[in-house]
Amino acid sequence: MWYACGMDTTYATVVGDRGRLVVPSVLRRSQDWRQGTQLLLLETPYGVLAMTRSQAKELVKRQIGAGSLVAELLAERREIAGKEAS
Repeated sequence: MWYACGMDTTYATVVGDRGRLVVPSVLRRSQDWRQGTQLLLLETPYGVLAMTRSQAKELVKRQIGAGSLVAELLAERREIAGKEAS
């Protein structure tokens, strides 16, 4: 599964009062997470993943191959249009 891919770096944190997590500054900088950045938490059989909405969209695109499907459809439509124009 996609979430079982290798991890580059591991960070430790503690759940504080009212469920708050402190994300280490090195990780915040590497992910460009600033104050107010909204994160999605994805629960998996292996744990929880945190990502921004745009990161999640990119992940879904890669998983379903949306780019290649669109390219195939466009190529097919162009081929049909070319045959009709001949």
